[in-house]
Amino acid sequence: VDLLVHHLLGNPRSVRRAQARIALPVTFLSGFMNNTPVVATMIPAVHTWSRKIDISPSKLMIPLSYAAIFGGSLTMIGTSTNLVVNGQYQQLTGSEGFSIFAITKVGLPVAVIGIAAILLFLPRWLPDRKDQQKFGSVKEFTLEVAVAQEGPLVGKTVGEAGLRELDRLYLVEIERNGSVVTAVPSEERLLGGDRLVFAGDTQAISDVLRINGIVPSVHDDEPALSKDHAERRLVEAVLSPQSDVLGQTIRDARFRDRYGAVVLAVARGGDRVPGNLGNIRLRPGDVLLLEARPAFVSRQRYNKDFLLINDLDTEAPRHDRALLSWGILLVLVGLAACGVMSMLNAAMVGAALVILTGCCSVGQAQKAVDMPVVLTIAASFALGGALEQTGAASYLAEAVVGLSGSNVLLALALVYLVVSILTEMLTNNAAAILMVPVVLSLTSAMGVDAEPFMFAIMLAASASFATPLGYQTNMMVMGPGGYRFGDYVRVGLPLNLLIGLSSITVIALVYDLLPAF
Repeated sequence: VDLLVHHLLGNPRSVRRAQARIALPVTFLSGFMNNTPVVATMIPAVHTWSRKIDISPSKLMIPLSYAAIFGGSLTMIGTSTNLVVNGQYQQLTGSEGFSIFAITKVGLPVAVIGIAAILLFLPRWLPDRKDQQKFGSVKEFTLEVAVAQEGPLVGKTVGEAGLRELDRLYLVEIERNGSVVTAVPSEERLLGGDRLVFAGDTQAISDVLRINGIVPSVHDDEPALSKDHAERRLVEAVLSPQSDVLGQTIRDARFRDRYGAVVLAVARGGDRVPGNLGNIRLRPGDVLLLEARPAFVSRQRYNKDFLLINDLDTEAPRHDRALLSWGILLVLVGLAACGVMSMLNAAMVGAALVILTGCCSVGQAQKAVDMPVVLTIAASFALGGALEQTGAASYLAEAVVGLSGSNVLLALALVYLVVSILTEMLTNNAAAILMVPVVLSLTSAMGVDAEPFMFAIMLAASASFATPLGYQTNMMVMGPGGYRFGDYVRVGLPLNLLIGLSSITVIALVYDLLPAF
């Protein structure tokens, strides 16, 4: 993906053209790949590109997320929601389910309308916040001192020296003879001349200098964190809504023990959060600047606690097997589309091929498995069966029939509306799981085909634009784009309405559900 990105972005002369350069390839890619890694790959590339073309990231990041959402409606493998609905539909009806491009006839027109809306309205509606370095210079949030050569701290551990009990500061690293000790443990022994780097309230330097054996650093003109070291990585991480540390202060979250990393600073809404670092309570979408060991990114990239991990010291990605991996993807999509093998078998063959050809390792493949999605699909079978067997699905279906009468188009609109509301209240997968058995009972009672209603569920469950919490990629771009909650409401609510009306209209036209006049 990274290789493709750099060939497509180019050098556009306007915001609208820049948005088009992003939206079109991202929509295509998201039709065949999970949109979360697509957006994760694009964010650093788009951020760098925005500086090059002198366009604010706030004009580009929301279009990136929305385009990925539209792309998910192009194929049955575009989003996990489509897979959940298809799996539950197969289980409850005993059918073979939908083919890979079954949804394309309704998803493609809706995606075209959505991209057109992005290009027509979002250049004006999105804020123009200049790209500020949200964490600025390392001097703004770190301070450095040294251990006196013949002082009383030499030979003591960090814990014994009291460097773990400072109220407003955290020990980030120790620079010693050209090497670096990161995520410093309490048992680390201090040596004379050690250069200690602290993060937090830099006005609290007097708290450190009061410690007998600590002296001012003689290298204040050259911050330690500004120098490259093989033992250290500076990383930006975005907290997910499912993170275990939400609501906790940074001090209580114990990042050093939990992740092997140290929080240097926190940004929220595009600005660094001031004040006592240890007392900051963490929220979804917070961007954390972390110092960690080199293995942190590979270990935590698929952790549910983080939506995006951007290695600021990253090396260039591998491109040597890019064409091979694309070839495997295209062949398998073609085989599934032609009916030579099922989507499940194609996916299994593809997974085996990318491992056997060295495109990824077994460990990387294991980490890439989204276990919450797998468990959601498995649980949907039991929940769907329970709703059907207890009569709950029939009861809810009768309520919809009572509201819509024999009007199939009105019933379709009600299903779309209910799924949209449930998606904002719960999650898109949960909303879809709840509605599939209800819709099957509804279509059975009305004597109509269930297929258009299944596609309405898929489209409605993914069409969440009005909040950063509604869809994972919306949250991912919040920090990099410097957005506030109101930015999503202002541009997302009209788009929700437009896509809702468009989806219902397109489905009605494709399946001839419009009433005769």
